[in-house]
Amino acid sequence: MDKVRKEFPVLRKGVYANTAVYGPMYDSLLDWRQEHDLDFLLYGSEMRERSLKLLSDTKTAVSTFFNCKRENVALVNNFSTGLNFLLEGLHPKKKILLLENDYPSLNWSFENRDFHIHKIGMTKDVENDILDKIKKENIDVLALSLVQWLDGFKINLKFLQELKYSNPNLIIIADGTQFCGSEVFDFDTSGIDVLGASAYKWMLSGYGSGFMLFSDQVKEEFTLDTIGFNAANGDFNKKDSIIFAKKFEPGHLSCLNFGSLKYSIEFMQKIGKINIAQQNQKLSQKAKEEFGSLSLLDKNIMDRDTHSTIFNIKANENLFHHLVDNNVYCAQRGEGIRLSFHFYNTMEDIDNIIRFLKTAK
Repeated sequence: MDKVRKEFPVLRKGVYANTAVYGPMYDSLLDWRQEHDLDFLLYGSEMRERSLKLLSDTKTAVSTFFNCKRENVALVNNFSTGLNFLLEGLHPKKKILLLENDYPSLNWSFENRDFHIHKIGMTKDVENDILDKIKKENIDVLALSLVQWLDGFKINLKFLQELKYSNPNLIIIADGTQFCGSEVFDFDTSGIDVLGASAYKWMLSGYGSGFMLFSDQVKEEFTLDTIGFNAANGDFNKKDSIIFAKKFEPGHLSCLNFGSLKYSIEFMQKIGKINIAQQNQKLSQKAKEEFGSLSLLDKNIMDRDTHSTIFNIKANENLFHHLVDNNVYCAQRGEGIRLSFHFYNTMEDIDNIIRFLKTAK
């Protein structure tokens, strides 16, 4: 990973433990983006066909990376926009199950519409709580983040797979913004019906790029009225035959933004999805052990077998400023400090953070 780390200039400035806020730019992506814009500068409208091919290739790359049928992939600027498009096509009287304190853009999108909302709190046994609530309330839609933004609490993916198998009519909608790119994931076998993600965090693709993945079943559950010339691929004859995923792409898409997504997918594939997953698992285990030994983690996190690479440690504002003064990139979230690690982080990064925590006054 040493060679990979050299791609990220920000890593030379301190300990970058803030991917949950923004996945940093890296040298080769910047080079690609500059070359891309230079081509536009020199060739203008001659770039149109190349741009359309780039967008098409990006969709193929997303499809391959997450194992989702290509026709079930939509490119969106961000998860929030994609989810709002989707919910306009869902019957308003559906029973929805949400998690308390989940990401606002997820919960608000449901709460701002005329659905029957049910919520459960986050506990170490949240999967059992979800199952009980679905049975008791005859829930139609479960919507949740695969990894919680505040503290990195990670839902059991096998549970979702088994939940869908035993409740085939249940629609499972997942926000993967704090998950996608952190480990190997197979959408088609996941049991999830809709997975959306903004790609500027763990996918390292910059703002304005994201995607939505759909199961075949979900197309029958939503009636979408969104339309535009781009959705018909610029073909007047296809106005009445627009496929489900294309209804999330009514207008022109940025080939710079989505080309960056394609480039980052290829970048991560060169490193190896398994290698990334293994490194992140090691970082997660070490961070949990170290922060846990200092009694800085919530009991719900400590009692779980697995966790993501995002941690919220118990700390006040003075400790936050102490970390920042020692060049630790982190964020205040809730009542603590959120630290998040990706494959370019090292065990030494965690050791340094622990040292700073122990030496704080």
